[in-house]
Amino acid sequence: MKYTLGFSPCPNDTFIFDALVNHKIDTKGIEFEVQLEDVETLNKWAIEKKLDFSKISYGVLPIVTPHYWLLQSGGALGKGVGPLLITLPGNTTIIQQPQIATVAIPGENTTAHLLFSLAYPEIKQKKMMVFHEIENAVLSGIVDAGVIIHENRFTYQEKGLIQVKDLGEYWEQSTHAPIPLGGIIAKRNLPTALLLQVDALIQESVAYAYHHHHKKLADFVQEHAQEMQPNIMRQHIDLYVNNYSLALGDDGKKAVATLLKVYSNMHHNAMPLLQNVFLS
Repeated sequence: MKYTLGFSPCPNDTFIFDALVNHKIDTKGIEFEVQLEDVETLNKWAIEKKLDFSKISYGVLPIVTPHYWLLQSGGALGKGVGPLLITLPGNTTIIQQPQIATVAIPGENTTAHLLFSLAYPEIKQKKMMVFHEIENAVLSGIVDAGVIIHENRFTYQEKGLIQVKDLGEYWEQSTHAPIPLGGIIAKRNLPTALLLQVDALIQESVAYAYHHHHKKLADFVQEHAQEMQPNIMRQHIDLYVNNYSLALGDDGKKAVATLLKVYSNMHHNAMPLLQNVFLS
């Protein structure tokens, strides 16, 4: 049987899913039709219930829980891995006049947007953009500041940009929980036995990647990395793939529950807290 699976072309996702989708492990007869898209597209598709399995931003999880379970494996949580708010040197609007500041955000339903809104509830002028366009938007003056994620964490200083706030650090200090960035979801109408099997296969795929590609990255990772330098690819993987990618565990579940609570408080809606989001 073949199922649809979506994840991003970023090195952390291709590192995680390489062994699974390229049959480097025994998938027990399960096949996947892979869709590689940016995370905001995947978030949109999750709202539309388009794919059977998908990577999403945790920021969209409260919206899609009626139709999707959250799997234990394949996601990205951690400490010191959150989005950054950056600007040009000399641009003080974000600090002195936040009510008129314009900020680029990598998607409406991203975790980055949720963390930014938690830190800057007074800022309302936001431009939703694909994450890799944000640095240039700040550099060209289209926006006063931008929220960057993924590999842009490693490149913004080279382009003359400066950090205003580490939004992940703000989250950690405010909630005392690791940062839930992205998770893997599966349709609730699929058989539970299948979902548990796929969850275990993703965990096996992560373990395979750690064992076989610790020194030399898989071709699958490199060919989708948008001309990223090997050292940047490795930094990206080291930052976003960790024990939480193998399995959420109790700490990971607590972090997700904290995010759902923050979302509920921000939107004055208790519904997400009533929904069981975890497959197991």
